[in-house]
Amino acid sequence: MIGRRALLASGIAFGMACGAGFATQALAQSYPDKPIKMIVPFPPGGPIDTMARLTGQDLSTRLGQQVVVENRPGAGSTIGYKAAAAADPDGYTLLFGSSGSLAVAPALYPSLDIDPLKHFTPVATTSLLPHVMVVGPGVPANTVAEFVAYAKANAGKLNYGAGLGTPPHLLSTLFKTQAGLDITYVPYKGSAPSVTDLLGGQTHFTIDGMLILIPQVKQGKLRALAVARPERWPDLPNVPTFVESGFPDLVIDAWTGVVAPKGTPAPVIARLNAAINEGLKTEEIKAALTKFSALPKAGSPQEFDAFLREQLPKWASMVKLAGAKGE
Repeated sequence: MIGRRALLASGIAFGMACGAGFATQALAQSYPDKPIKMIVPFPPGGPIDTMARLTGQDLSTRLGQQVVVENRPGAGSTIGYKAAAAADPDGYTLLFGSSGSLAVAPALYPSLDIDPLKHFTPVATTSLLPHVMVVGPGVPANTVAEFVAYAKANAGKLNYGAGLGTPPHLLSTLFKTQAGLDITYVPYKGSAPSVTDLLGGQTHFTIDGMLILIPQVKQGKLRALAVARPERWPDLPNVPTFVESGFPDLVIDAWTGVVAPKGTPAPVIARLNAAINEGLKTEEIKAALTKFSALPKAGSPQEFDAFLREQLPKWASMVKLAGAKGE
């Protein structure tokens, strides 16, 4: 009797497993059968939003369903983050994340319980966003070494501006600390006003994205001293890296990627990952990213997971170093 009961139970379990397997396979074959929402936790019009729309448009073509970008800005990207995390894990709500929303925000707002490793399943990385250090027109320095010497000779007199908790704030503070400089941080509401004041001489240096700074460098309005990459940037071939300039730890890109609510079925994740990676291989996407001074970054969900586990503590340590706290 016991043997028959055990056999019956195992048969039921096997049947349930087969049923779940067929259901998962059917889901993968039918997905997507309705529009997909991609949440962007930033206002429309910025680089992250534009890249999200680029990704969404390409996904729409490849998946045969419309991908609708929905901007949910506010509270340092945490509003959009929480909305995406709370969505049904069915593949029809995604978050277009970035180093700001997935790595910096959890460290800025520790009381809000935002943990991308707990709340999301990685889908695919999409891009790397390199940074460059520049000085204003009134700073007599052509190299990092010259800037360090000038700053030390004028201790307490120089400053730098950036949005609170943004990559420019964190990277500039990291450089200042590693160089042992007494330079004051001035908070701004974003890169545009901080660069305007840098051009006007109200601030003295920053480490910001290539997109906003390269035009100013090429026009001779700002002077580039180093790029925060392993190798030199093609548009600035004469500008050395921080590694060449004696700062081997300043090799840090910002980045973007797509995540889905935790529990989203693996076949759906695989379908989305394959479609995003296919798009990143096209000349159209590569050319569009080049306009943003960005690099395509393809990879598997597992590679994105490993990338997040490496990146999150790195950005959290920079937030702690800067003493930044979300308001």
